[in-house]
Amino acid sequence: MNDLSKARVVWLEVGEESEAQRIDNYLIARLKGVPKSHIYRVLRSGEVRVNSGRIKPDYRLKVGDKVRIPPVRVSGEKAKARPAEFPIVHEDAALLVVDKPSGVAVHGGSGVSFGVIESLRAARPQAKLLELAHRLDRDTSGLLIICKKRTALVELHRMLREGEVEKIYVAVVKGAPAQDSFEIRESLHKHVTGSGERRVSVHEGGKAALTRVKVLKRGKFSLLEVRLLTGRTHQIRVHLAHEGYPIVGDDKYGDFALNRELRQRLLLHAAKLSFAHPLTGERLRLESPLPREMKAFLE
Repeated sequence: MNDLSKARVVWLEVGEESEAQRIDNYLIARLKGVPKSHIYRVLRSGEVRVNSGRIKPDYRLKVGDKVRIPPVRVSGEKAKARPAEFPIVHEDAALLVVDKPSGVAVHGGSGVSFGVIESLRAARPQAKLLELAHRLDRDTSGLLIICKKRTALVELHRMLREGEVEKIYVAVVKGAPAQDSFEIRESLHKHVTGSGERRVSVHEGGKAALTRVKVLKRGKFSLLEVRLLTGRTHQIRVHLAHEGYPIVGDDKYGDFALNRELRQRLLLHAAKLSFAHPLTGERLRLESPLPREMKAFLE
């Protein structure tokens, strides 16, 4: 790979992993350490060229395009992620689905230097593209989709937006719902607390949210199967807490006194995924077994 940290002109040829990507996002991904304002300045000035012609920031790349990147100074090198692999549930030329452990962030940020995606990129330097298709909370375990082709990523994003990906979680909660199955339809609103933390609450003026719940095991602590029909931030955690069944170990919306007593991690697991492969149309049905610590707690 060309060394973009040197102050000289670099020419890159666009591969299929970057097909249909906007030129501004293409540059932002490759010029780590260069302020976005500078990237847009060189785009507007015409210093960035595609096939020797000037382009606008929203130009979408085609396979075989030749991109001229002008001399840029990249800020000092940041610490690199340690290579790490995770249990693979499915892999093909376009997709990688891993079983993420609890306690590992999916990406760096918010006080975390590295996550699953940075560690996978470090472990697979030959990979042309590795991008998260969706996210899981740091303390949620289970199935996580990573795309290896941009065309698969774009299509999966559409499928997720339009509800074409079936996502099923399992959660251990405090209390025993009376009904064997029920729906939660409370609207959710995102806000920031006085300390700067992101939170979600049930709010009449919020975004529509729908969660379907089925009781798998009932007791003082119950095991629930939860289907997400919408993909709002912290949806399962907020909906269940609002209904009076907080997830064990939930440090944002749970029973804090109980959590201090039990000292358990968040007992929420992304257990099943079902969707049509974004490129071949083949139906994929993927499953991750209940983690050992969730089994042990229930027993």
